Amino acid sequence: MIVESIELQNYRNYEKLHMDFSDGTNLLYGDNAQGKTNLLEAIYVCSTTKSHRGSKDKEIIRFQQEESHIKLLVKKRDVPYRIDMHLKKNKTKGVAINGIPIRKASELFGIVNVVFFSPEDLNIIKNGPSERRRFLDLELCQLNKLYVHALIQYNRVITQRNKLLKDLVFHPEYEETLDIWDEQMIQYGSQVIQFRQEFIEQLNNIILNIHKQLSGEEETLELFYEANTSIDQLKNSLAKSRESDLRQKTTGVGPHRDDISFMVNGIDIRKFGSQGQQRTAALSLKLAEIELVKHLVNDYPILLLDDVLSELDGNRQKHLLSGINHIQTMITCTGLEDFLNHRFPINKVYRVVKGTVISDDS
Repeated sequence: MIVESIELQNYRNYEKLHMDFSDGTNLLYGDNAQGKTNLLEAIYVCSTTKSHRGSKDKEIIRFQQEESHIKLLVKKRDVPYRIDMHLKKNKTKGVAINGIPIRKASELFGIVNVVFFSPEDLNIIKNGPSERRRFLDLELCQLNKLYVHALIQYNRVITQRNKLLKDLVFHPEYEETLDIWDEQMIQYGSQVIQFRQEFIEQLNNIILNIHKQLSGEEETLELFYEANTSIDQLKNSLAKSRESDLRQKTTGVGPHRDDISFMVNGIDIRKFGSQGQQRTAALSLKLAEIELVKHLVNDYPILLLDDVLSELDGNRQKHLLSGINHIQTMITCTGLEDFLNHRFPINKVYRVVKGTVISDDS
């Protein structure tokens, strides 16, 4: 899987840009706030329809402009794809694959598999459960279209059920309709739980050896999926929670309250791990993610590294760089020193200055 080129028009601080990529390591360097991350974000948007920052479309469009365009050319198993994305301020984005418009975002998933690694990802373990659920959803949506459908339907049911719980204050006669939403919640919630459990099991098969290498054979890392309620108990849990839900006017049980625990040598490092342990586990998670994508889709993903090296010590930098030299990588940084010190092979070097990309001879 290779990104061959990208074209941007009125995208964040880029008025117009055409950029060709090497199929190896592409390095984008420059001062802060010049537009390096925006380029990685555009690739990510073309693979998932969403920004890794959680930005809305109107925030991505260049200041004082009404719309923005992205064109991404990729090659997957020697088959070329052209992804066109048309972002509008007050309308739904338009997406076309090879010139043919798509109706659902899920049709795009799986064409371009990406793994995004930013400094914020190093905090996935110490941050709250919502960050870890977001990680599960972003990865599974790229890898499993059945999960996309189940998650969309589950979120729709939760939204409607919560709205009903609030409306019952004024219309108590509607309480019986809660049973209808509960049935759908059980149906789609069970699927979400099942897919998440399988994903964590697959990750565990890979992450153990990666983390052992990273920690110098001193630590074993195991992930545990902490389901808020099991598939077998979801129906009973909803029934028991009904009174509380009516009082709180929100749905208190279900996979929207799940979490992942990270156990190093049997200790939960979310609560008791050092910052070093948490960062090493986060790095192991990203490296395992790359290998899992390779295992599931039989092709390596594109790796987007956003200024991560500056946040890692020398040993972790070395492990990360040695683990990615066989896949297409886009790396942003403020200087070239880290790469020169490690003698890491760079295929193309670009300098980014105020929304302009200048190619250096590497």
